[in-house]
Amino acid sequence: MWRTKGMRRVDFPGLSGKLIVLIDEITMVDIARLDFNLATTFLALWEERSVSRAAKRLSLSQSAVSASLARLREAADDPLFVRTRGGMQPTLRAIAMAEPLQSGIALIHTAFSTVTAFDPATSRQHFSIGMSDDFQIAIGPLIARRLAAEAPRVSVTFRQANKHRVEALFEAGEIDFAVVAQPNIRSGLQRQEIGQSGYACLLDSAACGLTLPLNLEDYLALPHLLVSFSGREGIVDHVLKNLGLFRRVQTALTHFSALPPFLIGTRAVATLPVHAAQSLAAVSGLTLCTVPIDLGKYSVSLLWQSAADNPWMRQVINDAFLAILSDVETI
Repeated sequence: MWRTKGMRRVDFPGLSGKLIVLIDEITMVDIARLDFNLATTFLALWEERSVSRAAKRLSLSQSAVSASLARLREAADDPLFVRTRGGMQPTLRAIAMAEPLQSGIALIHTAFSTVTAFDPATSRQHFSIGMSDDFQIAIGPLIARRLAAEAPRVSVTFRQANKHRVEALFEAGEIDFAVVAQPNIRSGLQRQEIGQSGYACLLDSAACGLTLPLNLEDYLALPHLLVSFSGREGIVDHVLKNLGLFRRVQTALTHFSALPPFLIGTRAVATLPVHAAQSLAAVSGLTLCTVPIDLGKYSVSLLWQSAADNPWMRQVINDAFLAILSDVETI
């Protein structure tokens, strides 16, 4: 707290020559030295309008409350409470101070109170989940429907993320959870493997005019649609190279969600994570089939920061992934 008293001349010794400046003469109260208990004493006096009643309320002696009042008066540079027949009446300065102090004490009390358990039925919390669009396609709708049914006031944002970007998104505070394939995490993130996924083919069987499932010869004869983070090559190219084979990539995309319009009515095939292939087939009428080469499986993990954990939301994400895994097993 500062007050302007006027202008005066100040000399600073120890410098070459005399540095003479004009400054506002001020009085400073070092707030950092004030005792938090002074605020509670002020509020007790505000509500009781009596030193003796305030002392009783605070379980202090009258002399201790009087000493605190003296410190309050010095800090505020105001009498604050004036003794009258009706008790200690607040000054205009005290009236102005009362509401901010009440709000401040309430905030401090809230900060130190026990955290209320998360209740999905009443919570208005917002969650941001990072995942690549193959997971958004497959488990995003399941998560959204679960929230609508069990946590109607909770909202969610799905952010584009992969193992290359996920740590930066957590560090920037842009996501609360992440679903990532084969993460290579070096930071202090918590990690839970929630399952494994593999690959499948997606095509318009009528337009391709082939008997399914695809054999390797037909698979390599078809033009391919590639979906890749780099837009250049993917796991199929790496596996075929090791076998001394290659495919012809006709079109390259960076998002799985764009595949259906490129495949419908076209003699072409796309190879993608089976969970995304299954979801796209369900909404587009395209055909899902097995890949005629062994692309293996990969782990899928749920990531979060321990300081911002929400076990209920983790369970929702985990359940959504388990649900699509059960559907994959029936293909």
